[in-house]
Amino acid sequence: MRYLYGRQDFKTFERGEENCYLMTNGLGGFSSLTVIGSCGRNDHAVLMSCAASEAPNHRYNMIHRLEEILTVGGEEYYLSSQDFAEEGKREEGYLLLSSFVYEDYPQWRFEVGGVEIVKQLVMMPGENTVGISYAVENRSGSKVELKVLPHLQFVPKGKQLSEEQEFSFEPGLIRSGGRSLFFRTNGRIQELPLRFEKDLYYAADACDGRAERGCTAVNHCVTFAAEEEEPQVWELVYGTENAKVSAEEIRDRLVCRRRELLEQAGYEDETAQALTLAADQFISRRASTGGQTILAGFPFFEDWGRDTMIALTGCCMCTGQWETAESILRTFLAYCRDGLMPNLFPEGGQEPGYNTADAALLFIIAVYEYYVRTENREFLRDAWPVMQEIVEKYRVGTDFSIGMDEDGLIHAGQGYDQVTWMDVRVGENLPTPRQGKPVEINAYWYNALCIMEWFSHRLKGEASESGKKYGAMAELTKKSFREKFWNGEAGCLKDVLSEDSAARPDCQIRCNQIWAVSLPFSLLEREQERQVVETVYRRLYTPLGLRTLSPDDPEFHPCYGGEMLKRDLAYHQGTVWTFPLGGYYLAYLKVHNYSEEAQERVRVQLDGITAALREGCIGQLPEIYDGGRPVSSRGCFAQAWSVGEILRVYEWLC
Repeated sequence: MRYLYGRQDFKTFERGEENCYLMTNGLGGFSSLTVIGSCGRNDHAVLMSCAASEAPNHRYNMIHRLEEILTVGGEEYYLSSQDFAEEGKREEGYLLLSSFVYEDYPQWRFEVGGVEIVKQLVMMPGENTVGISYAVENRSGSKVELKVLPHLQFVPKGKQLSEEQEFSFEPGLIRSGGRSLFFRTNGRIQELPLRFEKDLYYAADACDGRAERGCTAVNHCVTFAAEEEEPQVWELVYGTENAKVSAEEIRDRLVCRRRELLEQAGYEDETAQALTLAADQFISRRASTGGQTILAGFPFFEDWGRDTMIALTGCCMCTGQWETAESILRTFLAYCRDGLMPNLFPEGGQEPGYNTADAALLFIIAVYEYYVRTENREFLRDAWPVMQEIVEKYRVGTDFSIGMDEDGLIHAGQGYDQVTWMDVRVGENLPTPRQGKPVEINAYWYNALCIMEWFSHRLKGEASESGKKYGAMAELTKKSFREKFWNGEAGCLKDVLSEDSAARPDCQIRCNQIWAVSLPFSLLEREQERQVVETVYRRLYTPLGLRTLSPDDPEFHPCYGGEMLKRDLAYHQGTVWTFPLGGYYLAYLKVHNYSEEAQERVRVQLDGITAALREGCIGQLPEIYDGGRPVSSRGCFAQAWSVGEILRVYEWLC
């Protein structure tokens, strides 16, 4: 999909900072700036690197931004745009920007005084290397000169550069903070006295209560000049590896990889194609495990077990990346402990973290989704003992008070444990306490039992006998689930059965119930499923996601923003999340028997998602929106499970 933005889209500086691009390299590194080329947040960067030996979470902001000054006939113009804390100080190159295009990479077109400059920025797949090129057509009749000053940081992502940090310079190499940056250019290199730019202003961070000022270092500039009218191409290549490649070669490799991804996925629908490319941006190598992983979101999040298991089907299986899917599943096989899957993988000397009740059950569901698409019996045999361990540990009880009660339902968490995806904790305050029997955990549990029974018939041998046990457990779970979770008065499911639920039943209407309908094996009668879908639509649905809490609830928060405490209190209390929308559409199709009419209705409603790809991070879907009026993306501007869950819907529709 080609995204085109014209001057009407950045008629003001503030409008120009509303949207950004994202390119990733499969190692955790990325490049991301606003459409006017500015840094609107601390985590924006021309080059955010991550060494292969440290992938994917040890990222360094190497080149934060580019200062670009064009001289035409002795007159100076800024092509770069950047806001500063000092009043009246601002680079306003966006005033000369005629268009911004993002397809496989970002492209800016500037026009000034008879000179046209087309700037492209590309990132090498699998390497921490970026190429910047300027295609220049000089029809001014005057000498043209462009000075490019890279603003450096060489600090871990999210940290601030100190003026005490030292930088060394030699032609083709910059060193600082134990990091090296190589560069090549067809321009003239000039070393400059080291100076620090101390008052960059980050509007996006200011809105979220983060540090609103930043600092960069400048120690060299690259100058390009053109007198003749013949078109020229100027370029720079920066990377942590001393790669002898041109910006054009990087662009060709990037475009080739993206064409291969589209061919592999096989979608003809333009939005599905866009989501296929978006999904690949989250897939990364993980050095500590030697396998692949899925990063939860950019620019903030790392790879988490729960997020990976939810995103895996859409991001890998719905796009034909079977080897990647198996690699990720095998990584989880190796790290299962006491029936639990890690929510955080080992990092440095840190042990894996297992504080999640859903990742292990979602793993079994993911294996099922993988098997029905591939019929990879060898992998199923390898996974079977681990899946048996998961079910057994959940049956008898494991860490974090996760275990099965006599009624066949799973309880999880106690005290301050937050082991579901609604996991915010603010000191001793739990904005969304869900200790007890969460509805989606028990839906996952029932489906895991049904899947184990289903697998046992395909493995035969000793597994066939265990199938009877899993079937009996599933029937008990279903019976209790229908009796205890159904809220007939509201026509929906209770969110949590807590210890005192008999005296104070949980009647909050939340989005978690949708997975009891959307999953492969049904817990409810068809009429009950239909009522759940209708209640979710009436009380929680928006075209951009599902609200986490009904607006009618006194605990509903309509806005997400401000300092962290305020954001945390709103995070799961009404805020719209995109990823449950996939479950809603799949549930809607299911209760309407996947009819042509139902499919057409979903296609029309997905127009909201197609439009969302133009807002926030271009070509991506965000983490969240405000619960009251969801119009602008919040949180992570690119979220893996948002993309993956919507791709699952397109798999059904295409």
